[in-house]
Amino acid sequence: MIKILEYGKIPADKIFERQEYIGNVSDAVAEIIDNVRKNGDGAVIEYTERFDKVFLQSLEVTETEIEEAFEAVDKEFLEILREAAANIRAFHQKQVRNSFIISESKGIVMGQKVTPIEKVGLYVPGGTAAYPSTVLMDSIPAFIAGCPQIVMTTPPGKDGKVNPVILAAAKIAGVDRIFKTGGAQAIAALAYGTETIPKVDKIVGPGNAFVAEAKKQVYGQVSIDMIAGPSEILIIADGNSVPAHAAADLLSQAEHDVNASAVLVTDSMELALKVQAEIEKQLETLPRHEIARRSVDNNGKIIVTESLEDAIAVSNEIAPEHLELMVDNPFDILDRVTNAGSIFMGRNCPEALGDYFAGPNHTLPTGGSARFSSPLSVDDFVKKTQYTYYTKDALADSAAKIAYFARKEGLEAHARSVTVRTEE
Repeated sequence: MIKILEYGKIPADKIFERQEYIGNVSDAVAEIIDNVRKNGDGAVIEYTERFDKVFLQSLEVTETEIEEAFEAVDKEFLEILREAAANIRAFHQKQVRNSFIISESKGIVMGQKVTPIEKVGLYVPGGTAAYPSTVLMDSIPAFIAGCPQIVMTTPPGKDGKVNPVILAAAKIAGVDRIFKTGGAQAIAALAYGTETIPKVDKIVGPGNAFVAEAKKQVYGQVSIDMIAGPSEILIIADGNSVPAHAAADLLSQAEHDVNASAVLVTDSMELALKVQAEIEKQLETLPRHEIARRSVDNNGKIIVTESLEDAIAVSNEIAPEHLELMVDNPFDILDRVTNAGSIFMGRNCPEALGDYFAGPNHTLPTGGSARFSSPLSVDDFVKKTQYTYYTKDALADSAAKIAYFARKEGLEAHARSVTVRTEE
């Protein structure tokens, strides 16, 4: 049963404790990465046979396979995918940054140019569930950014095929090439390249502990989006909230993973007790009740505060991935929320809206990293390069100051690189 904690009456470390979930897999991952670097496709095929129980003759998904998958997906779901993709495009289009130029001073031109990252690799998990939503969320911002090549890796099933809904989402989103591999070996292949899989410049997408560790180890060779942990939800709810709604929203994240975190923060003990009972009731009929049960029992909590202000302070300290403001006037408290990945406003905005359909990205900072990180966006798929131009006269006007500054730092060659031009 989910535990109820009274804020201010128990030690703060009990309120804010957070489990660490990435196990000690670094040595195993390092071995996989080294093998893929040395042996390319052969190593990837070997690991796919070992972990996914299928021997592949070819790693790349063919156009025929994509077309067959598209035909296999029911038409109603295809339309929903298209509508979700349109919503995601509309939101992320607003994030596009333009290059700029400054030429207000005589003889001086400065600017910044925005360039899309050339090759981007998307990792899409497989395993117990298929996530076409992740395909849309990770690929559409890259497409909008103008990345010339977008490739995707995802584990195949035991029949050697990729789930049709994954391929349909990739086709709708504009993914260029798709490869049948998962786990740390997929990350290694994207980072270093193989005979078949191209080396990319950035890898994005969630995964298990092996994927997270692999992303950590290849960072520097390539860029990555973030090290994503288990899913999290925090709900700030007042006493007027409907217990069944709060319980359903908490369970929507608990069913993801036994390590997922579901937290309710409320100023009403009455609501806390009702939500606790409602969770037990709803768990009985939940198809993934075993996963949700372990998540709720081990990581779930209901924190009861004296006031809504305290509830906001608790939320800011936890810095959740998903935050629901289950209150009458959520816009009144929005500015007081400083740490959250994505915020869902009001009583009619369950977090599932963000998972699938609304438009804002669902690849979000976890583990408290919303204190300093942001959701995946178009910015993640571009690089900014700055440039400077001075005429000879403009340089002469500032030369003495620059040389003086350089000498204060003990860098005479810096100073002379300026003065040699002005003394000619």
